[in-house]
Amino acid sequence: MSNDKIYLSSPDVTDLEEEALVRAIRSGWIAPLGPEVDAFEAELAEYCGRSHAVALSSGTAALHLGLLTLGVGPGDLVLTSSLTFAATANAIVYTGAEPVFVDADETGNMNPDLLEEAFETLESEGRTVKAVVPVDLLGKVVDHERIGEIASRYGAVVLSDAAESLGATRNGRSAGSFGVAAAVSFNGNKIMTTSGGGALLTDDEDFADHVRYLATQARQPVVHYEHTDIGYNYRMSNILAALGRAQLSRLDSMIERRCQHRLRYRRLFQDVPGVSMFGEPSGVDGGDTRDNFWLSSVVIAPDDAGFAAEDLRSALAAAEIEARPLWKPMHMQPVYAHSREFSDGTGERLFRTGLSLPSGSVLDNEQVERITGTISQFLEAKNAA
Repeated sequence: MSNDKIYLSSPDVTDLEEEALVRAIRSGWIAPLGPEVDAFEAELAEYCGRSHAVALSSGTAALHLGLLTLGVGPGDLVLTSSLTFAATANAIVYTGAEPVFVDADETGNMNPDLLEEAFETLESEGRTVKAVVPVDLLGKVVDHERIGEIASRYGAVVLSDAAESLGATRNGRSAGSFGVAAAVSFNGNKIMTTSGGGALLTDDEDFADHVRYLATQARQPVVHYEHTDIGYNYRMSNILAALGRAQLSRLDSMIERRCQHRLRYRRLFQDVPGVSMFGEPSGVDGGDTRDNFWLSSVVIAPDDAGFAAEDLRSALAAAEIEARPLWKPMHMQPVYAHSREFSDGTGERLFRTGLSLPSGSVLDNEQVERITGTISQFLEAKNAA
């Protein structure tokens, strides 16, 4: 048995990605932009059912530029998910706007009832919400039907943070197809990667053009360097776009591999009291709503299970197997301690009781056996105690 550490979601790269990188290098297009970027944007837009894609340096950059293009700025309020990675909230702060956090429901995604409560409360205080940024947690698409209806009723627009959900669907629609625009991430631990990178997806050509403009230092189309706006160096390189094209061509097979891990974890825990798969039903049984199985997580009720999430995490860590708690809600983070939040405690409970397990498509059978064997030994020891 290998003693090498097993990570939560390592990059899955093959000879195809190597060939794509060599192709890009030999083309001479080493600097940002180039034919690989153009092709990647076209292929990504088609995959996600969008008219336009803008390849960028990160998913955070996509959120930042999306918000700026919506006109979000100092003094504005943006409602967003509390149970998320810090990048979502940080992108709002970059614009000078104020994030207001909305707690999760049992899926881990934004609770539409709390979203409506937030709108009602803020409106009663005479405050207007400019945008809503819901987050697709761990690869499961939020309830965009209800969230979109609520936002529209209060005159706000939806910018979807689909950083974790590329390849997922809801009611037959791609995760990247919701909202006026959607941000996706190609970070090294995501469902597919360009090493670092992200993209902004939209059906609005003017929106896409403005994001491209801001991402290339807001340079005016003249022969010299002319600037009338503050811009950013946020574009993706031609080399990384080539890597993305190879990854995108393999995305469906990588999702299927992760689905098999989910099924195996489901079988492993199905008879364990107090332990449930997080966010089920997950779409493993088919249908037109299906997550991308980016991370498979369990929720552990310690009084029923006889152990806590941290106990299992520690046992896996001792075997050099990475596992992590679910996101710590933003309203619990010191940096956002003074931010407004609408919470019923669900996110805090999920943070305490949730645990994400190794889920990468690159995991081989020996590694999967090592993970499940370690978990089985832990469960047997707890039963015997």
